[in-house]
Amino acid sequence: MKHDPISRYRRFSRAVTRQVGALDQSFLGRGRPLGSARVLNAIGQGRSDVADIRAYLGLDSGLTSRLLRGLEDEGLIETRIHPDDGRRRIADLTPAGGIEFHAYEDLSDTAADRFLSAHPDRDALLDAMDFIATAMNRHAITIERVDPASDEARHCLERYYAELARRFEGGFDVSLSCDPEASDMAPPRGAFLVALSDGLPIGCVGLKGNGTRLGEVKRLWVAPDARGAGLGKRLMAAIEDEARNLSMDTLRLDTNRALPEAHALYKRDGWTEIDRFNDDPYPDFFFEKRLV
Repeated sequence: MKHDPISRYRRFSRAVTRQVGALDQSFLGRGRPLGSARVLNAIGQGRSDVADIRAYLGLDSGLTSRLLRGLEDEGLIETRIHPDDGRRRIADLTPAGGIEFHAYEDLSDTAADRFLSAHPDRDALLDAMDFIATAMNRHAITIERVDPASDEARHCLERYYAELARRFEGGFDVSLSCDPEASDMAPPRGAFLVALSDGLPIGCVGLKGNGTRLGEVKRLWVAPDARGAGLGKRLMAAIEDEARNLSMDTLRLDTNRALPEAHALYKRDGWTEIDRFNDDPYPDFFFEKRLV
């Protein structure tokens, strides 16, 4: 029996293929294979541009056309020319396609719940799944501006605060911190960015503004399963771009000694250590960066 990394990876791939029914001619018993079901799902989730569907699923144009044609023949989708670009096509669900999409959703949710419920450590299993899914989707991680009071932002901030409470010597209480108002991290004063991996929030960073050319970077966080891939650096570069777009020319931030990876990132990215500039009880180091 082989235990080398390649053999272990291939064992994992076979297990996933079997579990998701990738080889079934009737995925979840609905009469069509997984490829057709995934295209139907992508359209049902709001991806209507055929080029976007192809890129999201990693399909070549020929296979995409065949799968779309098959769904059209079943009366589940309709395709049309993009209203703004005659070279592009749009795909929409028909009423019958909407029914089929929701049937797949219900069956998939039931299958997922059954699989998770059978494992003695559901949380550990989900953490492992998040880690693997993020690694496999690394090329497709997007960074988007969101409302700092949105569900995505709150998800990231809750996990961020929980991590600080674990890592800080005396714990962390957000009510004692200089937590910015949501309005200060939303246009036209600031911005809040979230990194998404196939819809799952895996990182965030905020820009607190006060209407001047000085801004403050707040709440940089990357999920543990997404670390080591340069996402923190990407988030910092993106928030600097947001600052430039808001005519800021200087940024400041602070950090705690319990976060050495953040301290190292700021040093590498050209931030200069400065004197304390606030009365927040948690930070030990303070930085500034002039934007070019």
